[in-house]
Amino acid sequence: MSSRLERVLRSGRFAVTAELNPPDSADPEAVYERALVLASVCDAINATDASGANVHMSSVGVCALLTRAGYEPVLQVSCRDRNRIAIQGDLLGAAAMGVRNVLCLTGDGVQAGDQPEAKPVFDLDSIELLQTARILRDQGQFLSGRRLESPPSLFLGAAANPFVPPYVYRAAHLAKKVEAGAEFIQTQFCFDAARLRQFMEQVRDLGLHERAFILVGVGPLRSAKAAEWMRTHVPGVVIPDEIVRRMGGVPVAGQREEGKRLCVEIIQQVREIPGVRGVHVMAFRQEELVAEIIEEAGLLPRRRADRPTLPDESQEVVD
Repeated sequence: MSSRLERVLRSGRFAVTAELNPPDSADPEAVYERALVLASVCDAINATDASGANVHMSSVGVCALLTRAGYEPVLQVSCRDRNRIAIQGDLLGAAAMGVRNVLCLTGDGVQAGDQPEAKPVFDLDSIELLQTARILRDQGQFLSGRRLESPPSLFLGAAANPFVPPYVYRAAHLAKKVEAGAEFIQTQFCFDAARLRQFMEQVRDLGLHERAFILVGVGPLRSAKAAEWMRTHVPGVVIPDEIVRRMGGVPVAGQREEGKRLCVEIIQQVREIPGVRGVHVMAFRQEELVAEIIEEAGLLPRRRADRPTLPDESQEVVD
């Protein structure tokens, strides 16, 4: 059975996904509260997997809660912390819980996080992870060759970053991920629409826009100070000087609103680029802004649904 996200994309609609930042908590309500804000304006919700190599509630755990509540999750899987045995088991477990969307990532190095003494794994990289998931799904077997009784139904995704040099290789690297099995792509934050247009021209030249659905990463900046911190400390995030200057040219009290306005402008520019099939909104600890951004960018109405009634703890959960 295909995922809701896959059906939206294949129908030709402009898709919206958003990132749910897992809590530093064992309380499921912390997940449900954030998901409730996102679900009415998004087609799927990404559960990040220790992004930036910082530990939070696991992506599998968040996805279990989201599927239990009737939401559409995207399981992010990083190769940094697990070997191929654990990864294959997690993919089967997630599929058994009703997770259909998987974003395959290599993952940031442990030195980027708050526990740099951790031992990295990197048994696979993102391309090998895509190949592994496709073997599970399409060939119905583990990497060892042992047959599966029931293969998982998965819609496979990968990440792309058009905004870091060498630019000439970015589309070619994306082509490798598509060849490995990526069916949808979510990019790093876009703060440079001109660079994105150049990348998408290369993508179209290679015909990749016809083989994978490309969703462009966007997000609001809290302030000029936050913008400077992000481009200095967050791996892969590129924020041009003119963006930092624009944020800094607004009084501090108005910078959050200016960051939201900038995000809306970028979404509107992104929508006009041929081959872009959606946006992926990342608003760290600012989930409440996502609905405002989506509405102000003209991406509503979407499917709106109240939070489903949670199953009783003592009852069997049926997907």
